[in-house]
Amino acid sequence: MKNSLKSTTPRLNRKQAVAIAAIVIGGIAAGGWILGTAPATPAGESAAAAAHTEAHGHDDKEHHGSRSGDAHADAGAHGDAEHHAGKTDAEGEAHDETIALSDAQIQSAGIGIDKAAPARIRSSNQLPGEIRFNEDRTAHVVPRLAGVVESVPANLGQAVKRGQVLAVIASTGLSELRSELLAAQRRLALAKSTYTREKQLWQEKISAEQDYLAAQQALREAEIAVANAQQKLVALGASAAGAGSLNRYEIRAPFDGIVVEKHIALGEAVKEDASIFTLSDLSSVWAEIVVPAKDLDIVRVGEKVVVRATAFDSSAEGRISYVGALLGQDTRTAKARVTLANPKMAWRPGLFVNVDVVSGETEVAVSVLADAVQSVEDKPVVFVRVKDGFSAQPVKLGRADGRRVEVVDGLKAGTAYAASGSFVLKAELGKGSAEHAH
Repeated sequence: MKNSLKSTTPRLNRKQAVAIAAIVIGGIAAGGWILGTAPATPAGESAAAAAHTEAHGHDDKEHHGSRSGDAHADAGAHGDAEHHAGKTDAEGEAHDETIALSDAQIQSAGIGIDKAAPARIRSSNQLPGEIRFNEDRTAHVVPRLAGVVESVPANLGQAVKRGQVLAVIASTGLSELRSELLAAQRRLALAKSTYTREKQLWQEKISAEQDYLAAQQALREAEIAVANAQQKLVALGASAAGAGSLNRYEIRAPFDGIVVEKHIALGEAVKEDASIFTLSDLSSVWAEIVVPAKDLDIVRVGEKVVVRATAFDSSAEGRISYVGALLGQDTRTAKARVTLANPKMAWRPGLFVNVDVVSGETEVAVSVLADAVQSVEDKPVVFVRVKDGFSAQPVKLGRADGRRVEVVDGLKAGTAYAASGSFVLKAELGKGSAEHAH
C-alpha cells in the first residue's frame, strides 16, 4: 500500500518548487499590497467604533457619573435648600412668635403680667343711650309773681345750696300780700285783747255771756285771717316781711344743685310763669336707653347693666329703674333708663353711652383680660410669658363681657401672659417681621 502511494505521488522537481514558492510569495506580496492600498473604512470604522465605544463608554460613564453627580448635587442642593428653608422657616417662626425682652425692658415698656384664670363671664346685649338730667332732681324755677329784676346773684354753672338767693325782684303783688298779712295780724291782736277783757267781765258777772261769745268768735276769725295771709306767702316762697321793703321778693334755690340754665337779666320785667332758672342736682343722672322692640324681653326693671361712655374710658354699673310701656310711633322703640350716681360729675348730660344689658352669667375655666388679646395676621393671639420674653400664642376665644374674654383653646389656667401693654409687643412683632422680610 505504501509502495502504491509512493508510486502514484508525483515528485516535484526543483523548478516547480521554486515556481510555487514564487507564486506564494507573490500572492503574499499582492495581498499585502492590497491590504495596504485598500480603503481604511473597516479599520477606520473599527477605530472609530473603538473610539466611539471608548468615547461613549467614557461619556456614558461621565454621563452616568454626571447624572449621579447631578443627582447628588440636586440632593445636596435640595438638602441645602431644605436646610436653608427650614432654617428660614424656623427663624421666621421664631421671629414671628417670640419677642426677646429682659425684665428691665418689660418694666420700662409698662407691660403688666397676669395669669389666665377662671372667671364669671356676663352675657349681655349692647344698646345705645344718652346721659340726661335726673328729672326727679331737676327744677325749673319760676318767679310765681310778676315783677322787675333788681339783682341776680346766681350765675350760669354755679353750684348753689338749698335756700340760697338766686335773684331778687320787686313785686307789687307781694307788697299787697304782705300788707294783708300785717292787717290780719293787727286785727288778731285787737281780737285777743277784746276777748281777754270780755272773758274777765263775763267771769265777774259784769257783762253778758253773749258779749263774751262774740269776742271769742272775732278772735277765731282773726286767727284764721292771719293763717290765710301767711299761707299765701308760704306758697310763693316769700317771707312774712321783706328786708327793708314789702315788695322785695327773693327767689331761692329749692335744693342743692347747679344752675344749668339762666334766662333772667338785671332790670328785666318777668312774668309769674316765666322759667328764669333751671337747677339740677348732678350728683345723680339718668342714662336713657333706646330699646328696639326685639330687645324688650331682656330689658326689664331691676336688670343689671353696665354703662360705658363712648367719648372716653369710663364705665359704671347700675340697674334699670324704668321701662316705657309704649313704643314711639315713628321710631318703633321704647325708652328705658338707669339711675346712676355721679359723685365726680363725670357723667354729663348729653354724653352718648353704650349700655350693656346683662342677660346671664356663665363660669368659664380659662379667661384673660380683654386688653391682652391682639390680632396678628387676622388671628387672635395672647403674648405668653416665656424665659427670655414673650411668645405669641394663637388662641380660640369664646364669650366676652368687655372686661374679660374666655379662652376656649390655646391657653391653660395659670399661664402668665401680658395683661396690659400687649400692643407694644404686637408693634415689636410687626417691626421684626418687616426687618426679616428685607
